[in-house]
Formats: sequence, C-alpha cells, structure tokens
Amino acid sequence: MRIILLLVSLFFGVLSLQAQDPQLAQQYFQNGEYEKASSLFKILYQKNNGNDYYFNKYIESLIYLEAYDESEQIIKKQIKAQPDNMQLYVTYGNLFEKQYRDDDAKAQYEKAINRLEPDRFKITKLANAFTNLQKYDLAIKTYERGGDILKDKQQFAYNLGDLYRRKGDQTEKMIDNYLNSLDHNPSRLNSMKTLFQRYLAPDEYLELQGQLYARIQENEEATHNNELLIWSFIQNKDYTNAFRQVKALDRQLDENGGRIYRLAEIAKNAKDYDAAIEAYDYIVTQKGKTSSYYVEAKREALSARRSKLVAGFDYERADLEALELKYNDFLNEFGRNKTSATIITELADLEAFYLNDLDKAIALLDELISYPGVKRPVQARAKLSLADFYLMKGEVWESTLLYSQVDKEFKDDLLGHEARFRNAKLSYYTSEFQWAQTQFDVLKASTSKLIANDALDLSIFIMDNTGLDTTTVALEYYADADLLVFQNRFEDAFNKLDSLNRDFPQHALEDDILYVKAKIYKKKREYTQAADMLQKIIDNHLDGIRGDNSLFELAELYEQQLNDPEKAKSLYERLFIDLSGSTLAVEARKRFRRLRGDDVQ
Repeated sequence: MRIILLLVSLFFGVLSLQAQDPQLAQQYFQNGEYEKASSLFKILYQKNNGNDYYFNKYIESLIYLEAYDESEQIIKKQIKAQPDNMQLYVTYGNLFEKQYRDDDAKAQYEKAINRLEPDRFKITKLANAFTNLQKYDLAIKTYERGGDILKDKQQFAYNLGDLYRRKGDQTEKMIDNYLNSLDHNPSRLNSMKTLFQRYLAPDEYLELQGQLYARIQENEEATHNNELLIWSFIQNKDYTNAFRQVKALDRQLDENGGRIYRLAEIAKNAKDYDAAIEAYDYIVTQKGKTSSYYVEAKREALSARRSKLVAGFDYERADLEALELKYNDFLNEFGRNKTSATIITELADLEAFYLNDLDKAIALLDELISYPGVKRPVQARAKLSLADFYLMKGEVWESTLLYSQVDKEFKDDLLGHEARFRNAKLSYYTSEFQWAQTQFDVLKASTSKLIANDALDLSIFIMDNTGLDTTTVALEYYADADLLVFQNRFEDAFNKLDSLNRDFPQHALEDDILYVKAKIYKKKREYTQAADMLQKIIDNHLDGIRGDNSLFELAELYEQQLNDPEKAKSLYERLFIDLSGSTLAVEARKRFRRLRGDDVQ
C-alpha cells in the first residue's frame, strides 16, 4: 500500500510540474525575461511533438533577443520536417519583417497561401496565424482562396465578415459577408442581430437595409432576411417601415397576426402611437375575429389612442368624440361586465378629463362598481376615480367616503396608501391643514416612492406656510385655487391667484402661484405660457421648494411639446449639476444622456 501511495504521489507530482512549466515560461515572457522564456519554450515544444504554440513562443522569444540567424535556422529546420505546415511560412515571413526584409516576408506569406490544400482545418489555421499578427488582408486572402479551392464561397463568409469588421474600413463588405453567412446558416439570425447592434453605427443601418432589400428581391423564400430587416427598422425606431415588412411577412407565411401584434406592443411602449394604432387596426380589420389577437388588438388600439391624447399631441373635439365612439363600440361588442372593467374606467377618464362630462363619467363608474365578480383591486381603482370625479363636482362628502372605503379595505396595500394620500389632499383643499399634514407625515414612509415624495413635498409646503404666520388666509386662497385647477375651473383659479397676489403682495407663496399658473397653462395646452411661468420660478426662486420641479418640468416641456431638445438637454444638465441633491437629479441625468444619444436602459 505504501508503494502504491508513493507511486501515485510521484505521478501527480510530475503532472503538477508539467502544468507549472508552461505557466512559468509564460511568466518569464510577460516579464521580458526572454532568455529564460526561450529555454523553457524550447523544452516544451520538443516535449510536445513540435506544438505550434510553443514553437511560435520560442521563436518570438528569440526574436526579442534579436537572435535572427538562430531563429532562421530553427524555422528552416522545422519547415523541412513539416513542409505542409503553412503556419511556419507565416512565422518565417514575420522573422523577415522584423529585419525589415519586406520582400522576403511577402514571398513567404504568398508561398503559404499558394500552397494551401482543400482542407478546411488547414485553411482556418493559416488564416488565424495571419489574424494573430493583425495581417487582416492576408487572412482575408487566405479565406477567399480557401473558398475557391473548396468550391464553396459561403464556407468562410462569417470569418470574412469578422475580418472586415476588425479592419473597420469596409462596412459594406463586412455586412455582405455576414449576410452570406446568414444565408448559409439561418440559425445564426440572433447572433447576427447581436453583432450588428454592437458594431453598426446608426447611419450604417441604411447600408444593411439596402443589402437586405436586394436579397429579399432575389430570394423571397429566405425569410431570415425579412426578419433581420424588420429588426433593423426597430433598432432605428422606424416602426412604420417595420410594420410594412411585418405585414408582408405575415401574409407570406399566412400567420394569424401574432408578429404584427408584437410589433404594435414595441411601438406603443416606444410611444410611437401612430404606428402602434396602425398595426392594431390591421389585425382588427384584416385578420378579423378569427385571429386569436382580435380582442386584445382592439383593446390595445383604444389604449394607444388614449395614450396619444394624454401625451399632449394636438387634437380637436372631433378626435375626442371619435375615440368615445370607439370605446362604446367595444363595449357594445363585448358587453359591460367584469372583463371590460378597465375599458370602462378608461372611458370614464375620457369623459371626465377631456369631454368634461362628469355626470357620464360618474354613471359609468357607479355601474362598474356594482358588476358581479369584478376584481377587488379593479373595483378599488374605480372607486378612487369616482371619488376624484365627485370632488371635481364639488361633492366633498361623497368623495371622502369613497377614499375612506378604499383606505380601509386596502390598509397596508399601495391602493390604501393612494386612497389615504388623496383623502389627505382633500383635507388640504378644504383648508384642514393640520390634519392633512399629519396624514402626509405618515405617508412619507410609503413603499411607493411617488406617494412618499408627494407627501413629503406637501408636508413641507404646509409647514413652510403655516409655521411662521399667525394666519392661514393666504394658504387658504392658494388651496382654493389648487382645488379649482383640479376641477378644471381654470378662470376661477386664475382669479383666485390674482386675488392672492393683490391681497398678499410679495408673499412667500409667489413661486407657488407661478407654479400653479404653469400647471393651468399645461392643462390648457398653452405650452409657451407654461414655459414662461416656470422660467420665472427658475430665474427668481430656484432655491425654493418649487425650484427643482420647475427646472425638470421646463426641460420636459422643451423636450416633448416645444420641440427644442438642445434647450431641454441644457436644463436637465443644469438640474443634476446645480441641484444634485434633488430627487429628480437621477432622472434628469438619464434624460440628458438619452438626448445626447447615449444608449440608456
């Protein structure tokens, strides 16, 4: 047993020493101790049947030692022993290059390429030898000759694409070869997407699209080219052209609209509502009720149309009425019940906030709440909206009753927090400031960041405007105006704010008055006037409680409504630099980077 253990120990000891030799040789090489490295690599290549890697490192070490004659003798001897090893000619040529014997080097390189045999492994090995020396043109020439002698031009298409990518000066050839490799092996589609996403500049997608169009015309059956073309349009956020291609592919493959539906979702999430609506409508009108996507496409088309309005695009009364009609068509087709509850909620919002028909909105939600089987969270959200609508009508008691019901039912849930916040805000509107502040202080610990931030802002606002004054009359004026804005009674709100300015000149609420006026102008879609109000806050009250919000909202106005991205970018930058402690600083930095063209997730 002892003898066996000793033999095993010796065996593993030898293995350990053998494993250490290459590491030691490499360490010597990296440390510039080329004499020691050459000695070890020589032993290693002799022990390993002339291993190419050890041989090349051996020669490389000798070249660093400028032992050119010795290196040449060793290479010539190795060529004599292995005349079919084309890599040796590359090593020989590299030796000549180190001595500035370029013609001799070129002769060796050409000899290696010209002596190639129709052997895929040997061709790849030679091309890799050139690639390792960053001789990309010679590697390309190797693969091209390899394709000729193998009588298969597509065999090395992927390798050629990779080499043109490394060269970086012939994008069209890189794309052409990558696409050849995709034709040769369509299962590479996802890896092609990854490569193009990583290495193509935005303006180079036009070259990709042009080549794909040509290939699609040549071979309509190669649907991987259609899919890649669709993907390229999506990368450039060109959802309209993507839809044309998806539609054609859907017809060609006789699909049921699934591909179109997925594109519509992408466009909607990217806020290209027109493209999303067009895609959803196509499923509804062209695929019809036989498509499994029919109901969802109809539902999502409504949602996209509503989102387009909310996003602040220009619209007329007729557009609102047309959307109202589509909502009612949907409900007439699928019924008013628990499954259409979210659609009814959206229609109620449309009636209340855009068509200004509070009675119709209230009737819709009153009916929804009574439907059997409606999910509790859906019912609770409907109650919150209903409470808002009652408050807009001035029926405070009905409003607070509904808020309290949701608060009680979902006490430790975000819905409960939302209900409590709205109820506290109602108390603020009705000048019950002490009670409202107590509730806001509790809500500062909410798990919802939005509720917590809003509660904190309102708590500080009430404290700032009640702590020093012996009277709360000015704050009562302001809260009245805030409620009037919520009720969409804009002229009454303006009059109340003007009365506040007149009765309490140069009051600390001056920046808040400007902020509410900006809010009114935004609701009225008078964006230039809104921008003027926010700019006055920034110019005169940047250190106040409204400063960071005003800076962020003004940037947002320039970005989304006033079409001045450069101005928006400078405002976002000013926010995260000058007001870095603001809760809005992180989002401002993201938007700045996006406007600058960075890839922001």
